Amino acid sequence: MKGETRGIPVTIILTLVTCGIYGLFWHYWVTRELRDFLDKRDLNPGVELLMSILCFPYCFYWIYKVSRLVMESQERVGIRAEDRSVLNIILAVFGLAIVSMAIIQNDLNEIWERP
Repeated sequence: MKGETRGIPVTIILTLVTCGIYGLFWHYWVTRELRDFLDKRDLNPGVELLMSILCFPYCFYWIYKVSRLVMESQERVGIRAEDRSVLNIILAVFGLAIVSMAIIQNDLNEIWERP
């Protein structure tokens, strides 16, 4: 089961306008979609979100983890897999997590649009 394509500008704008609340929903949806697509039953979107809220450094781990899952998804649909996990973590560490969000969503959109 593939996930939903989301407009990157809309995702960024909604995250900024809602002071990050939309980003929390996005965090949950992306985790759930990747879990379902890759059939990773050990991946729990609710727990991932809760851990990211309660333990801020976990957000960096989540970005790394999701970036690796995106790469695995790219391989599954026949797209040349690109490991952006380190780039996404560096961006997040320097306060540009929203850019990481856009990169992840862009990669996911390419995956979901594949037949």
